[in-house]
Amino acid sequence: MSEQPNEATFALQRIYVRDLSFESPKAPNAFRGPWKPKVNLDLNSHHGEIEEGLYEVVLHLTATTRNEEEEVLYLAEVQQAGVFLIRGLDGAMLDQTLGSFCPNVLFPYAREAIDSLVTRGSFPPLMLAPVNFDALYEQTRQQRNGQKPTIQ
Repeated sequence: MSEQPNEATFALQRIYVRDLSFESPKAPNAFRGPWKPKVNLDLNSHHGEIEEGLYEVVLHLTATTRNEEEEVLYLAEVQQAGVFLIRGLDGAMLDQTLGSFCPNVLFPYAREAIDSLVTRGSFPPLMLAPVNFDALYEQTRQQRNGQKPTIQ
């Protein structure tokens, strides 16, 4: 069966870790005392075209956990990447696919990588909540267009 000229194609080619890092500057003292962490999550993504119709999307996730004295207990970071074949989409549809749908595909892998790093560092598991990439994409789009972002 041949592909129709206007038919959209989306296929995941590969998922991989581009960069992975864990630091625990206060170890072993980080394990002493009460465990009342403050977790800050930094999340962003970027993409680029490898060749016509083939895109790399990288989801960058950093979890920084501090104690009550604001000392960093650990910092876990992953750049989870994927290669996606996308044809038949252009303009806003392609931008939304690369900025929202693809990061949504990558997030479970990034979340697992962060959780694995944290537990290997001998800290309690860090169960990251799901992320609404559609809302994040819309906020970013509005900011690029000079509009006031709406929070939903």
